Amino acid sequence: MDSSSSASGGDKPLRKISESFSEIANSIKQSEEVELAPFSHACSLVSPLFRCLGIAFKFAEMDYVAKVNDLCETSKSILTLQLMMENDIKENCVRKAGSHTRNLLRVKRGLDMVKVLFEEILASENNSLKNPASKAYGQVFSPYHGWAIRKAVAAGMYALPTKQQLLQKLNEDEISARTEMQKYVAASALVIVYIDKLFQSRELGIDW
Repeated sequence: MDSSSSASGGDKPLRKISESFSEIANSIKQSEEVELAPFSHACSLVSPLFRCLGIAFKFAEMDYVAKVNDLCETSKSILTLQLMMENDIKENCVRKAGSHTRNLLRVKRGLDMVKVLFEEILASENNSLKNPASKAYGQVFSPYHGWAIRKAVAAGMYALPTKQQLLQKLNEDEISARTEMQKYVAASALVIVYIDKLFQSRELGIDW
């Protein structure tokens, strides 16, 4: 197994993801503010998960990583998600390709897709990831993709790892994986709703 497609040594990417998003969810409950630096760091921890899913989600991995990198860079000069959006609104560039706000919307979809994927894995006894991954893609990404990408993703679904292979890559067993997935689902649901509200309260919409 090559190191690029699996977690190294005793690394526990799933635990890191669930803990980071739990911290962000707690900060939302306490202050209604989300700082960009910890948020973009938490999002960067999700990238290896896309890699573990293989060719079907290669498009998502490349797009997601590029946009998370932009948010990480932006966090060096802007403190919160709100401030970042306000700046883009002032500059009148919210919907322009490459804007931080547009990138945030795309990153949020990546988080949402992982949430749905985990929900479907938790609800299924099956070792195949084809149904969970297809549902997650269909629900979150498919409405925004053209025919060519949808067709490529559908073909890639046949090369997905099994659930056991995925857990092996993530250095988890069935019980520990369920715990961390449930933690991520609960925490990310709060984070996703929070980001949606940021867009809707500024009448920016979320379907673009």
